[in-house]
Amino acid sequence: MARRTSGDDDLLMQEDELTAAFLGDDEAIAPADTQSAGAGPTAANDDWDESEDLPGQLAVDVYETREKLVVKARTAGVNKSDLDVSISDNTLSIRGTLSAGNEDGVENYFVQECYWGEFSRSIALPVPVKEEEIEAVLKDGVLTISFAKVKQDTVKKIQVL
Repeated sequence: MARRTSGDDDLLMQEDELTAAFLGDDEAIAPADTQSAGAGPTAANDDWDESEDLPGQLAVDVYETREKLVVKARTAGVNKSDLDVSISDNTLSIRGTLSAGNEDGVENYFVQECYWGEFSRSIALPVPVKEEEIEAVLKDGVLTISFAKVKQDTVKKIQVL
């Protein structure tokens, strides 16, 4: 995403705000060689909207082991108190806020690539899980949520009436 500052020479270019840890589904990321600092807006980006404030989408890994379903998300810099993790109807929701901290006195950014603000992600879980057996751990900037899987019989006999 690119943003204009006060003058034409003061152009702040940045990749999609969520490139590294957060992904946005609605915006395509332009290749690095098509946009360069100071090159000005491209035809696709002529209508920049600085007031657009959409929440970022958290990037996740979802995998299973024999006994568990595991969801991992990079949440570096997010405090536990700024995370909201919930499950409803076999859908996991993760919401949070990544705070930039105190930026008093900043007059001008030369590069702004880090995403700061709200993020969210909802994931329909691919296998049935026991909602009462969930463990969520935030360690070293990685949120790991483990679910005990519901064991399903491989063959279930159905009585015909």
